[in-house]
Amino acid sequence: MKCQKCSKPATYHITDLDPEAPGTFAVFHFCDEHALQHLAPAASQPESLPVGQLAKDLVSGSGSTLESSPADALSCPNCQISFAEFRSTGRLGCPYDYEVFRDELMPLLENIHGETRHSGKAPKRAPRTSRLQNTLIRLRNDLKRAIAAEDYEAAARLRDEIRSLEQEQGR
Repeated sequence: MKCQKCSKPATYHITDLDPEAPGTFAVFHFCDEHALQHLAPAASQPESLPVGQLAKDLVSGSGSTLESSPADALSCPNCQISFAEFRSTGRLGCPYDYEVFRDELMPLLENIHGETRHSGKAPKRAPRTSRLQNTLIRLRNDLKRAIAAEDYEAAARLRDEIRSLEQEQGR
């Protein structure tokens, strides 16, 4: 895709929400130079500030560099990426990082997406057994959490629900 203002490749894809008309937005595709102009008008930001730094500042919620945290010392034993490196680049190194940095990522994901569990669309023609398996997996995870929280009434209810679904699946 090309920049909307010139013929260079678009490296930034920006969605601006209209505060005066909730639910409406505009999508822009810009090269580095035009993204900088769009994100940092001359009146509010110096021209020398790179767009990457603007994005980092936006993610961190501050106008300065990222503050250090005790989690920054954590690193993945598989790919060797540190949490500090993830914070500076915004990219994880391997799937195992989600487990290593779980305590730090869960609040971040919840803040960004409003949820920590994906609840996207499922095919309408999905086999009944596939949907049943997904429900069983979710219920088993809920059961583990209820037991860990020592909520035995909820755990018993979930156990019974799992048993009835497993019996239904066996038919």
